[in-house]
Amino acid sequence: MDKLMDNPWFIKILAILMAVLLYSAVVPNSGSESNDINVPGGKTSEIIEEISVKAYYDTENLVVSGLPDMVEVTLEGPMPHVQSAKALKNFEVFVDLTNAKIGNQKVKFEVSGLSEKLKATIKPASVTVSIQERVSKEFTVEAEFDRDLIKEGYSAGQPTVKPNKVKITGAKDVIDRITYVKAAFEGRDLLDSTVSKKAQVQVLDKGLNKLDVVIEPETVEVTIPVKSNNKTVPINIVEKGTPPAGVTIASINLDIKEAVISGAEAVLKETDNVRVEVDVSKISGNTTLTLPVIISNGVTKVTPETVEVTVVVVKSEGEKAVSAIPINVKGLSEQYEAVVNDPTNRLINLLVFGPGDVVTGLGPNDFNIFVDLTGLTDGVHNVTIQVNGPSNVTWKPDKLSAKVTITRDNV
Repeated sequence: MDKLMDNPWFIKILAILMAVLLYSAVVPNSGSESNDINVPGGKTSEIIEEISVKAYYDTENLVVSGLPDMVEVTLEGPMPHVQSAKALKNFEVFVDLTNAKIGNQKVKFEVSGLSEKLKATIKPASVTVSIQERVSKEFTVEAEFDRDLIKEGYSAGQPTVKPNKVKITGAKDVIDRITYVKAAFEGRDLLDSTVSKKAQVQVLDKGLNKLDVVIEPETVEVTIPVKSNNKTVPINIVEKGTPPAGVTIASINLDIKEAVISGAEAVLKETDNVRVEVDVSKISGNTTLTLPVIISNGVTKVTPETVEVTVVVVKSEGEKAVSAIPINVKGLSEQYEAVVNDPTNRLINLLVFGPGDVVTGLGPNDFNIFVDLTGLTDGVHNVTIQVNGPSNVTWKPDKLSAKVTITRDNV
């Protein structure tokens, strides 16, 4: 073997044999079956959806409409290039309108930034666009809100908008169609005080369709002034029941004589007073009571809600009916005339209580009965009847109020 290894021809022959063996192992038999293998660089295609579209045109003077925001692109070519373009989306779909003229025209979509080895098919391939003159105009913004949001007992004034004008830019024919520019105040909570809120500006045509325009600014501040509906009215005393035997109600006084009421404007207009009801059937001596102020239907709030009522009584020793005492009118301005409609005869009767010898000698001339019309003007008024008389007796009138009609004296 040593002699063979030293022979150069032996080495050459051995090398040729080894080469033949290696070749037969690497190159497959042409008659044998082989498995399909994805070889890098093979052809493929991919659909890429929602590719943004750009338009190149004179944006300062023109407006383009009818162009879709997105298109679908199918890429064909070597797999690595297709997969890379799909992943990176480093290409652009556009329309070139740099030389376009005003009017409608059909334009084709183009692609830039793709490898030369890729083929792009765009769907749709073309589109008809409208090119118009770009116009800017200033419009006044009108605020609107749902009046059902105003809490009962409150009212809303005229809403204000800040800024009250906006700049609207768009195609000339769209600008000419603008009918309403509104900022709608939105909310769910009932309002009982002035409130301000940002609102989106909406531009609408006469059919209330939203128009495609650019608005500057897009939002404005809407302020709705809300105030409480208040009115100050007198608190009337209403006696309920009959005093116990031998007890005469000398006086009933309130610590607060007026109340502030809240409610809808129509309700307040019809409400002239509130009342406190005093049940005199349970009063046997001087007393102070805390009683609620009673309001009519529709009035939502009254202040104060309660008042203190001081009742003064006297023990009666005798009583006498004093009849037909005339009602006098006081405090009426010179330019007015007053007619007492009720009682129709302008007379009332008193039941007088006090010491027997004093009560016996009393007559109509011992009492001054009047209604005070100070500050009242044209109209029909219910006025409290007031009585002045001797200090050592008490009385009870058969009527507590008079209905008076006041008219302007035209003489």
